[in-house]
Amino acid sequence: MKVKECMKHKVFSIPATETIREAAAVFVAHHIGLLPVVDKQGRLVGVVSLSDLLKLELPDFINLVPDVDFVHDFGAVETTRPSAEELGQPVTALMREAISVIEDCGLLRAYALMLAHEVHDLPVVSTEGKLVGIVSRADIASKILSAWQTVEQKKP
Repeated sequence: MKVKECMKHKVFSIPATETIREAAAVFVAHHIGLLPVVDKQGRLVGVVSLSDLLKLELPDFINLVPDVDFVHDFGAVETTRPSAEELGQPVTALMREAISVIEDCGLLRAYALMLAHEVHDLPVVSTEGKLVGIVSRADIASKILSAWQTVEQKKP
Protein backbone atom coordinates (compact mmCIF):
# COMPACT_ATOMS: atom_id res chain seq x y z
CA MET A 1 0.00 0.00 0.00
CA LYS A 2 1.29 3.42 -0.97
CA VAL A 3 0.78 6.89 0.48
CA LYS A 4 -0.80 8.11 -2.77
CA GLU A 5 -3.69 5.68 -2.15
CA CYS A 6 -4.85 7.46 1.00
CA MET A 7 -3.38 10.99 1.02
CA LYS A 8 -5.48 14.13 0.81
CA HIS A 9 -5.05 15.78 -2.58
CA LYS A 10 -6.56 19.12 -1.58
CA VAL A 11 -3.72 20.69 0.35
CA PHE A 12 -3.61 24.18 1.75
CA SER A 13 -0.13 25.65 1.46
CA ILE A 14 1.45 29.06 1.63
CA PRO A 15 4.13 30.69 -0.52
CA ALA A 16 7.44 31.33 1.22
CA THR A 17 6.92 35.05 0.52
CA GLU A 18 3.88 35.35 2.83
CA THR A 19 3.86 36.53 6.45
CA ILE A 20 3.19 34.81 9.75
CA ARG A 21 -0.10 36.74 9.94
CA GLU A 22 -1.15 35.30 6.58
CA ALA A 23 -0.16 31.80 7.70
CA ALA A 24 -2.33 32.19 10.82
CA ALA A 25 -5.27 33.21 8.62
CA VAL A 26 -4.91 29.97 6.60
CA PHE A 27 -4.95 27.90 9.81
CA VAL A 28 -8.10 29.68 10.99
CA ALA A 29 -9.90 29.46 7.65
CA HIS A 30 -9.23 25.78 7.06
CA HIS A 31 -8.87 24.24 10.55
CA ILE A 32 -5.61 22.50 9.72
CA GLY A 33 -2.68 21.41 11.88
CA LEU A 34 0.17 21.67 9.37
CA LEU A 35 0.84 24.24 6.68
CA PRO A 36 3.38 23.39 3.98
CA VAL A 37 5.48 26.29 2.69
CA VAL A 38 6.26 26.22 -1.03
CA ASP A 39 8.44 28.13 -3.46
CA LYS A 40 7.25 29.72 -6.72
CA GLN A 41 7.46 26.36 -8.51
CA GLY A 42 5.30 24.61 -5.89
CA ARG A 43 8.23 22.74 -4.36
CA LEU A 44 8.10 22.08 -0.63
CA VAL A 45 10.61 24.24 1.26
CA GLY A 46 9.38 23.87 4.84
CA VAL A 47 6.37 23.59 7.15
CA VAL A 48 4.67 25.57 9.86
CA SER A 49 2.64 23.70 12.43
CA LEU A 50 -0.17 24.95 14.58
CA SER A 51 2.06 24.53 17.62
CA ASP A 52 4.74 26.72 15.99
CA LEU A 53 2.22 29.54 15.78
CA LEU A 54 0.79 29.00 19.24
CA LYS A 55 4.29 29.24 20.74
CA LEU A 56 4.14 32.94 19.80
CA GLU A 57 1.24 33.27 22.25
CA LEU A 58 2.48 30.97 25.01
CA PRO A 59 4.38 32.82 27.73
CA ASP A 60 8.13 32.19 27.87
CA PHE A 61 7.99 31.29 31.56
CA ILE A 62 6.11 28.08 30.73
CA ASN A 63 9.50 26.45 30.13
CA LEU A 64 10.51 27.29 33.70
CA VAL A 65 7.45 25.71 35.34
CA PRO A 66 7.99 22.00 35.95
CA ASP A 67 4.28 21.23 36.45
CA VAL A 68 1.49 23.34 34.94
CA ASP A 69 -1.31 21.24 36.47
CA PHE A 70 -1.63 23.70 39.35
CA VAL A 71 -1.88 26.77 37.06
CA HIS A 72 -5.56 27.68 36.65
CA ASP A 73 -4.82 30.35 34.05
CA PHE A 74 -2.04 32.72 33.13
CA GLY A 75 -3.88 35.87 34.22
CA ALA A 76 -3.14 38.98 32.19
CA VAL A 77 -0.91 36.96 29.87
CA GLU A 78 -4.05 35.23 28.54
CA THR A 79 -4.99 38.38 26.63
CA THR A 80 -1.60 39.28 25.15
CA ARG A 81 -0.96 38.81 21.45
CA PRO A 82 2.17 38.70 19.31
CA SER A 83 3.32 42.12 18.15
CA ALA A 84 2.57 43.49 14.69
CA GLU A 85 6.29 43.16 13.95
CA GLU A 86 6.26 39.45 14.82
CA LEU A 87 3.14 38.83 12.72
CA GLY A 88 4.62 40.78 9.82
CA GLN A 89 7.72 38.61 9.63
CA PRO A 90 8.03 36.26 6.68
CA VAL A 91 6.65 32.79 7.33
CA THR A 92 10.17 31.51 6.63
CA ALA A 93 11.24 32.99 9.98
CA LEU A 94 8.97 30.49 11.73
CA MET A 95 9.00 27.50 9.39
CA ARG A 96 10.86 24.29 10.08
CA GLU A 97 12.47 21.78 7.77
CA ALA A 98 9.79 19.58 6.29
CA ILE A 99 9.75 15.87 6.98
CA SER A 100 8.06 14.60 3.82
CA VAL A 101 7.53 11.46 1.78
CA ILE A 102 7.20 10.84 -1.93
CA GLU A 103 3.82 9.66 -3.15
CA ASP A 104 5.06 6.12 -3.82
CA CYS A 105 6.24 5.70 -0.22
CA GLY A 106 4.89 2.69 1.65
CA LEU A 107 2.38 3.34 4.43
CA LEU A 108 4.40 1.67 7.17
CA ARG A 109 7.49 3.72 6.34
CA ALA A 110 5.44 6.92 6.38
CA TYR A 111 3.92 5.97 9.74
CA ALA A 112 7.35 5.10 11.14
CA LEU A 113 8.61 8.56 10.09
CA MET A 114 5.64 10.16 11.85
CA LEU A 115 6.45 8.28 15.05
CA ALA A 116 10.18 8.98 14.83
CA HIS A 117 9.66 12.71 14.30
CA GLU A 118 6.60 13.01 16.56
CA VAL A 119 4.37 14.49 13.85
CA HIS A 120 0.77 13.72 12.91
CA ASP A 121 0.85 14.88 9.28
CA LEU A 122 3.38 14.55 6.47
CA PRO A 123 3.52 16.55 3.27
CA VAL A 124 3.62 14.31 0.20
CA VAL A 125 5.79 15.33 -2.73
CA SER A 126 6.37 14.18 -6.29
CA THR A 127 9.77 12.91 -7.37
CA GLU A 128 10.47 16.51 -8.44
CA GLY A 129 9.79 17.77 -4.91
CA LYS A 130 6.46 19.43 -5.74
CA LEU A 131 3.77 19.33 -3.09
CA VAL A 132 1.04 16.90 -4.22
CA GLY A 133 -0.75 15.96 -1.01
CA ILE A 134 -0.71 15.51 2.72
CA VAL A 135 -1.16 12.33 4.71
CA SER A 136 -2.15 12.02 8.36
CA ARG A 137 -1.83 9.22 10.89
CA ALA A 138 -5.60 8.75 10.60
CA ASP A 139 -5.37 8.42 6.79
CA ILE A 140 -2.71 5.73 7.10
CA ALA A 141 -4.50 3.90 9.90
CA SER A 142 -7.80 3.86 8.00
CA LYS A 143 -6.14 2.40 4.90
CA ILE A 144 -4.27 -0.27 6.86
CA LEU A 145 -7.22 -1.20 9.08
CA SER A 146 -9.60 -1.43 6.12
CA ALA A 147 -7.36 -4.16 4.70
CA TRP A 148 -8.00 -6.20 7.85
CA GLN A 149 -11.56 -6.76 6.63
CA THR A 150 -10.23 -9.10 3.96
CA VAL A 151 -8.66 -11.42 6.56
CA GLU A 152 -10.88 -14.48 6.91
CA GLN A 153 -12.24 -15.22 10.33
CA LYS A 154 -11.19 -18.48 11.86
CA LYS A 155 -14.15 -20.82 12.17
CA PRO A 156 -14.64 -22.49 15.57
